[in-house]
Amino acid sequence: MTFKPRNILIIDFGQLGDVVLSLPALRAVREKFPFARITVAVGKPGGEIIDMSGYADATIEVDRVALRDGFKPLSVLKVIDIVKDVRRREFDFVIDLHSFSETNLLGYFSRAPHRLFARRPGRSLDFLSNFNPKPPIDRNDPKQHLVDRYLDVLKPLDINSAARVPRLAPRPQHYIAADTMLRKARADAGSPLVGLFPGAGHPGRRWPMEKFSQLADFLIRNDKLRPVIFVGPEERHMLTRMREMFPPPSVVLDKLTIPELAAAQSRLAVFVSNDTGPVHIAAAVGTPVVVLIDLPTPHAYVPLSYAQRLMFSERVSTIEVEDVYAATRELLTVGRTSTLFAS
Repeated sequence: MTFKPRNILIIDFGQLGDVVLSLPALRAVREKFPFARITVAVGKPGGEIIDMSGYADATIEVDRVALRDGFKPLSVLKVIDIVKDVRRREFDFVIDLHSFSETNLLGYFSRAPHRLFARRPGRSLDFLSNFNPKPPIDRNDPKQHLVDRYLDVLKPLDINSAARVPRLAPRPQHYIAADTMLRKARADAGSPLVGLFPGAGHPGRRWPMEKFSQLADFLIRNDKLRPVIFVGPEERHMLTRMREMFPPPSVVLDKLTIPELAAAQSRLAVFVSNDTGPVHIAAAVGTPVVVLIDLPTPHAYVPLSYAQRLMFSERVSTIEVEDVYAATRELLTVGRTSTLFAS
């Protein structure tokens, strides 16, 4: 590199789990340019992940779903406002980790003199980049993990041996809020806590609620464990049914912010979840995870964790409760079994 960037924009639009998997790349940029101001353009609710990570000085949150599905003239006006905001900040370097055509255009119209974009044939306009050398072409190889695809974009910056596992640390106020909720639910009585997340963005990726309930019953009766059921926004309409379905003394937590979710997950001995964003957060705060996946083979978007069990199936609904229970028990014996507030 022949220049030292002082004001960097990183474009990091993606789903919640994708943003978590981008954290090693963000950490690598922060370590490479410790004195630069870093701003991350990110979709909602990924902004809370970026803020919690500590790798950015500021965020620009963009509701890409609203722009895509909203009233078109209004969306065009909002895009113009975003471009004006980006130009006003006078970035000298733009890194686009995703390289959709619209994100490449945003990077180009930022007027930043240096632009490094991921190269995704058929999906990006990476010819709008002007950085040399170019990063490797992203072939969308299902065998290459998304973490490594993000890190590949940074190879022209001589970043070649970055740590690959995402890490998150909630702030003290988030721990206080999560602990208050758990105490209120009387979940601080000394039994290890096992988190269950029955939600997912698509119905085909959900393990049946009845099986989650059976798993909770196994953990209570056989191991004296306390299940904590986390309710996401897409499952909120089922809250009454979930309270009735899960056996006492299960705890049901609803309406947590992303940082509060992360703090609560850090108190768990194990987190059992469908293949969706919250399981990536759990892995990033260091909680062992059991992931239920509706594919027969590993793929590029699984969590990266030092303690996890990935359970693949042609249909997630066919995964047996007994197998999930065994995987959970296995992690309990090798992972963190400290009780709540043991420290």
